[in-house]
Amino acid sequence: MSLVHFIFSSAFLLPLTGLALHRTHLLSALLCLEGMMLTLFIAFSLWTLQQGSTSFSASPMLLLAFSACEASAGLALLVATARTHGSDHLKSLNLLQC
Repeated sequence: MSLVHFIFSSAFLLPLTGLALHRTHLLSALLCLEGMMLTLFIAFSLWTLQQGSTSFSASPMLLLAFSACEASAGLALLVATARTHGSDHLKSLNLLQC
């Protein structure tokens, strides 16, 4: 495994570990997801530069657009949760309540 592969895999696995282990606040989960998406964007951009083909050049921008949509939807859910439940603690969210 080269150094670049090790750096990108550790940069992806660090937010994934944070998402799996520290699930107390919704905001921390959203930040972990955003870190994973930015790592994928950088890796995908460098991969298209290494290929040297222009056919894949729009793919990283599409991934970045999906990441921005995911971030905006997550922040909207965070605001709605904070208004209805008073905090962003994931343990206070109960899906069985009306």
